[in-house]
Amino acid sequence: MKDKKSPECAKCSIKDRICLVEDGKGPESCPTENYREIIKEAAEEYERPEIHEFARMASIQESECYSNRHIRPYVFHPVKPRVQEICEFAEKMGYHKLGIAFCAGLYQEARALTNILEAQGFGVVSVVCKAGATPKETIGIKDEEKIRIGQFESMCSPIVQATILNREKTDFNILVGLCVGHDSIFFKYSTHCKGPRPWPQSRRSPLYLRHLLCPDVAQGVLTGKNERMTING
Repeated sequence: MKDKKSPECAKCSIKDRICLVEDGKGPESCPTENYREIIKEAAEEYERPEIHEFARMASIQESECYSNRHIRPYVFHPVKPRVQEICEFAEKMGYHKLGIAFCAGLYQEARALTNILEAQGFGVVSVVCKAGATPKETIGIKDEEKIRIGQFESMCSPIVQATILNREKTDFNILVGLCVGHDSIFFKYSTHCKGPRPWPQSRRSPLYLRHLLCPDVAQGVLTGKNERMTING
């Protein structure tokens, strides 16, 4: 039996893709066609009550991010920035305590996000990547491999970030700008959060456009249970 070809979804050029359209088709490398056993196992995993509810609410949140869904033919029109999604999703799930794991180069953005979340009534715990002040030499970094050669330099420690947020028992964790690789380590060690979700740097723009330039956004405009965020970016 010929081995299955590894998935190459990014290269798929089929118009009516089997993953999107009933009776659609897939290329030779299509995982929907070649990994039906895994797909079946995944469907069974979604039957677990806590996973089922999380996935259901995430799917509802996904659809609510697009406007004019009743109009045909439908044209995708996303209208909500990620920070708004986070607040709405956390409310849907009944979360109260949110964690922020952020890069030391993004203090301003992490503070802006904290202000917005707190204005929405959430408790916020934030941990910077340099927490612990662990020397880079601890992981074998040579002096010439540092950013500041010849000086003390603390390492980014996503294990510290994740473990502290675990101890704080946050309901949901938000990553803000962690370096490549560090984000993966964070996910590996984050255990108490019910559904950690990365916050892509490309979607930080609402903080710059509406918070950093207009501080009133976090002071009163975003408050109220029935008057959620209306910022778009």
